[in-house]
Amino acid sequence: MSPDSPPAAVAAPELPPSAPPSLIALFVAFAKMSLAGFGGVLVWARRGIVDQHRWMTAEEFNETFALCHFLPGPNVVNLSVVFGSRFRGPLGGIAAFAGLLGPPVVIVTVLAVLYARFGQIDALRRILAGISCAAVGLLISALFRMMMPLIRKRDWIGIAIMAAVFVAIGVLRFPLPAVLLASIPLSIGISFAMVRKVSG
Repeated sequence: MSPDSPPAAVAAPELPPSAPPSLIALFVAFAKMSLAGFGGVLVWARRGIVDQHRWMTAEEFNETFALCHFLPGPNVVNLSVVFGSRFRGPLGGIAAFAGLLGPPVVIVTVLAVLYARFGQIDALRRILAGISCAAVGLLISALFRMMMPLIRKRDWIGIAIMAAVFVAIGVLRFPLPAVLLASIPLSIGISFAMVRKVSG
C-alpha cells in the first residue's frame, strides 16, 4: 500500500455493555419506559436497555424476551422481573417491576374515571383510534429491530421458524398452545444440532 493511498475501512466495533444498574436506576428506567410506552412498552424497553443504557446486547435482549414470552403473564412485566433480578437479585426484580407498573397504574386509574364520564364523546373515540394505529406502527418497528441480529448472523433457520410461527398463529389462526408445543422442541433441537455441528 502506498503512503498516499487511503486507509482501509474498518467496521466500528460494538460498544461494550455498561455497568450494571442500581436499584434506583432500574426503577427510573422502567418508569420512563412505561410512561413512554403508548400502545406497548416493548419498543421503549428495547431502546432503553439495548441502545440507550447498553445494559444488554441485542442478542441478549432477544434471548431474554423469548424466555419471558413463554412464561405465564404479560411479556414485558416478565421481562422487568427477569431483567432486574439478573442484575440486582430479588430487590432488582421488585424495583424494575414497581417502576414498570407504578406510574401507569396511577395514570390509568385517573383516565378510567374520566373515560367513564366522557367516553361517549365522538372526538375522543377518533383520538383513541389514531393512537391505536400509532401503537401498531411502533410494534412493527420493534419487531424489525429485533430481527436484525438474526439477519446479521444470516440465521435463515431462525428466520424461517419465526415466519412459520407467524403464519401459523397470525394467518392460519392455529391455537397458540399447540403452536408453542410444536415450535419450542423444534427450535431447541435445531439449536443443539447446529451447536454440535460447529463444535464437531
